[in-house]
Amino acid sequence: MNMTVQLLTRPVRVRDRHRRAAAPSTSRHRSPEQRVRQAGGPEDRALYSCACGYAFQAAVSTTVDCPHCGDQQSW
Repeated sequence: MNMTVQLLTRPVRVRDRHRRAAAPSTSRHRSPEQRVRQAGGPEDRALYSCACGYAFQAAVSTTVDCPHCGDQQSW
């Protein structure tokens, strides 16, 4: 007597299908460097306000002079 067994595969459930199709979230697994790059990188300019009342933007540096009166800004 020859017996054969038919193996049935489990039907895929709708929720399993959605789970497999969803792409893993990459925002949770980004490195700090990737987050800074995506945010536009570090700020290379700063807003300075001089004692003469003039406010200006300039590159971040330890020696910044006011373009209005020439006074050196302290940091």
